[in-house]
Amino acid sequence: MTRSRSLLIISPSFHGYYAAIGRAFGELGYEVLTHCYDVAASPAEKLWNKTAHELAGKLRGDGGHLSGATVSRRAMARVREVSPDFVLVIRGDVLTEEFWALAAENDRLVGVWMYDEIRRTNFDADLVGRYAQLATYSAQDAATLRAAGHRIAQVPLGFDASSVIDNTTAGAGLVSFVGAPLPKREHALAALVSAGVPVQAWGRGWSDHVFDRARTWRVRSLGIPARRDVAGPSTHAIMRNGRATLNIHGDQDGFTMRTFEAAGVGAVQIIDRADVADFYDPGEEILVYDGHEELVDLCRHAVARPQDFMMLRERARRRTLAQHTFTHRADALLEAWS
Repeated sequence: MTRSRSLLIISPSFHGYYAAIGRAFGELGYEVLTHCYDVAASPAEKLWNKTAHELAGKLRGDGGHLSGATVSRRAMARVREVSPDFVLVIRGDVLTEEFWALAAENDRLVGVWMYDEIRRTNFDADLVGRYAQLATYSAQDAATLRAAGHRIAQVPLGFDASSVIDNTTAGAGLVSFVGAPLPKREHALAALVSAGVPVQAWGRGWSDHVFDRARTWRVRSLGIPARRDVAGPSTHAIMRNGRATLNIHGDQDGFTMRTFEAAGVGAVQIIDRADVADFYDPGEEILVYDGHEELVDLCRHAVARPQDFMMLRERARRRTLAQHTFTHRADALLEAWS
């Protein structure tokens, strides 16, 4: 496909991944502009969203967000403002048909990359597919949509090779977990605590700081040694510095960003899915566990004999930079949509 001159990325603000994706397309020669569709326009709107959407969504079990009408109106204004050659939407399940129709005007290329399973979103592939090219990180979603007659690419997530790592010793000597608490993760970390493994979690959902407890609507402590949220550069340092870092999936068949980040910074990554072999060599570049007993054994080994895993760290980083960066993924999207 002929490379477009200008690209507008419309994305959630989630951990700033939109910026990393933008840098990757910039490396391929695009003039990149961005718009985060889930960012509140003012402190008052943020408070309203927190109560009217997020709390209500938590009670319903679906998370909640700014209304689709509000999100779409702002995204449409951004499209009109910059008039890009190419619109790349990340997730975008809250966007209305009015947005998609505008984005696709004048035969503009519109692409969608899903980094969440469709079953957990409001994404309407039948609607969006009338206006946009589709891609997903989920093998199951790709197979299901192809069976339903959709043309869709499977493009996994990746690592931002331009990312900065903080000069900090945070995480040193520990087994780390950075991310949201889910039942499977809570149970795994509790098993490590019970076994005496020096494990620590980072994130608002684990932290017992009064502000974190309040903003996550949480009454009880999870009983796991924990610290507050950390930004990307600190997250990478924590994973790199630790004896090992955990990657525990919830209701996902795609591999999270953490899979490629932990490997990319040269961490000893311990993951719960054997199908990671599609990307990394188990035992050589990444460690796979099956059950809490094996997880405890792997963590004890990593803590007691860190020298045993020095080559694993280096191999994981080399593989990631050679095959699994966001620039590789940007190329894959363009090839799929050519």
